[in-house]
Amino acid sequence: MSHALRTIGRVALGSLMVGAGILHLTTQRQEFQAQVPDWFPIGKDLTVLGSGVVEIALGAAFVFVPKRKRLIGGLLAAFYVAVFPGNIGQYVQGVDAFGLDTDTKRLTRLFFQPVLVLWALWAGSVLRRPGDQTQG
Repeated sequence: MSHALRTIGRVALGSLMVGAGILHLTTQRQEFQAQVPDWFPIGKDLTVLGSGVVEIALGAAFVFVPKRKRLIGGLLAAFYVAVFPGNIGQYVQGVDAFGLDTDTKRLTRLFFQPVLVLWALWAGSVLRRPGDQTQG
């Protein structure tokens, strides 16, 4: 049962990442640009395009390359950690994007990033119980 749940979690998270990456490149591009902190040394549009491509690649790999799920799960977790300063920047600078139009909403969002990190590590079988023989 645990293997089946991890597979569902892996495919769901990978699919969400592909969808988010596509939105980075298309209809939500300006919303994502609003989340790039002013201090970030790369232009906002290039940052959004690059992160969208990375999201699509990692998401697709998480879904379609299950033999590398541990590596990809670790990379996804690292990606979520890497983009977290942007989420903090959105809160600190009070930037409205994606309906996050109050400090309370922006602060609440910060608590979901660790959930994504744990989801990636769990679904990728990076986090396992002692003695768990899950492959990959």
